[in-house]
Amino acid sequence: MKTNSRSNHVAMLDNNLFEVKVTIPPEKGKANIKVVELLAEYLKIPKTNISIIRGHSSRQKVFEIEK
Repeated sequence: MKTNSRSNHVAMLDNNLFEVKVTIPPEKGKANIKVVELLAEYLKIPKTNISIIRGHSSRQKVFEIEK
């Protein structure tokens, strides 16, 4: 995850490995919420199917994604 980017962007780097850029600064979990929204849109699934398992305050995060 890269915060304070110029634009919101999701790119698949490898199978199950994504790079997500958000324009929001990492304050009070707002960037995490935006990352979940972007991943849900990219994967075409509901936001409720995505949860952060590890890395809430880290740039590298592990998500659980239910389809």
